[in-house]
Amino acid sequence: MVRQLPISLHGGEKGQARTQFAALCYRVRRGKVQVLLVTSRKRGRWIVPKGWPMESRTPAEAAAQEAWEEAGVRGVVTGFCLGVYSYVKEREDEAPLPCLTMLYPMMVVSLAKCYPEREHRQRRWVSRKEAALLVAEPELARMIREFDPREKVKQL
Repeated sequence: MVRQLPISLHGGEKGQARTQFAALCYRVRRGKVQVLLVTSRKRGRWIVPKGWPMESRTPAEAAAQEAWEEAGVRGVVTGFCLGVYSYVKEREDEAPLPCLTMLYPMMVVSLAKCYPEREHRQRRWVSRKEAALLVAEPELARMIREFDPREKVKQL
């Protein structure tokens, strides 16, 4: 079982934190797990696809929709939320916004050449170890390192 680390609001108040949903897009090639990362739109940091809650969609469905829009991925959300990580969303002309992001594993079935944000982002398949080194958020890095879809999930 994965142990959840303490969450930071990065100096924000509880009422200021916003919730997002993210997809940990993965595939298994030659017995090795690979993770798909994308760049953020403004700063070009390596991230997982993520976004805001969507009307009439579950958190997992919202994560899958963000994976399509940001990375051109179609796939299947393969489990429960892996955990939560925090980060600060930098915004132009507004105060930074603390975000708590729920991470859902998503097995990639197809990768499109044309997708909504293809002009604004790069995408890259990497090992779990490399992905953990590339992302900035320590909690996200830990969840990526510990994620292995080949292992059976222990039910409580």
